[in-house]
Order: sequence, then structure tokens, then C-alpha cells
Amino acid sequence: MPTFNDREKAEEAKYAHDQELEFKVNARRNKLLGLWAAGLMGMSGETAEAYAREIVLVDFEEPGEEDVYRRLAADLAAKMVNISEDRIRREMEDLLVEARAQIKGAGGRG
Repeated sequence: MPTFNDREKAEEAKYAHDQELEFKVNARRNKLLGLWAAGLMGMSGETAEAYAREIVLVDFEEPGEEDVYRRLAADLAAKMVNISEDRIRREMEDLLVEARAQIKGAGGRG
């Protein structure tokens, strides 16, 4: 029969695993968002990939996703891409679902 310490360690390990999984999901979502926005701004190839990497890094500026939203909205506006806040936020939600499916489909490997 497992002891209390064994259960506590198992719960801590599960929590750490879940946190790592969410980190990977968010990073994947941000990369997908960057590629989506890059396409709207007429970027492709390595330029789009580089922009997507920038968007992944933006998420480290502050907790939550507002830093990512603000960067995307500012970049799209600067390139005269007419897109609503609702559309950007819907894409963020949709790509979060897609990223979660991709990560879980890869067995949690990112």
C-alpha cells in the first residue's frame, strides 16, 4: 500500500508533467499563431518561420497571453492588415485547441 509520501511524490510528478505539457502546448500555439499572422502579412518561408519564433518568445514577457495578442495586433496593424480583435482572439483559441491535439498526438513530446 502506498504511503502518504509516495502519493505526494506522484502528485508532484503529475503536476510537473502537466505544467510541462501546457508550456509545450502554449509554445506550439504561439508558433502556429506566428505562422498564421505571417501569412496575413505576406511573409513566407524562412521569414515566416523567424517571425513565428519571435511570437513564441514574446510570450515570455509577462504572464498570460495578452503580450502575444498585443504584439500580433500591433504587427498586423503596422502592415495594414484589417483584422478585428475578435478574429485574432478566435484564432488564438482555435490554434490552442489545434496545438493541444498536436502535442497530445505526439505523446506529449513537443
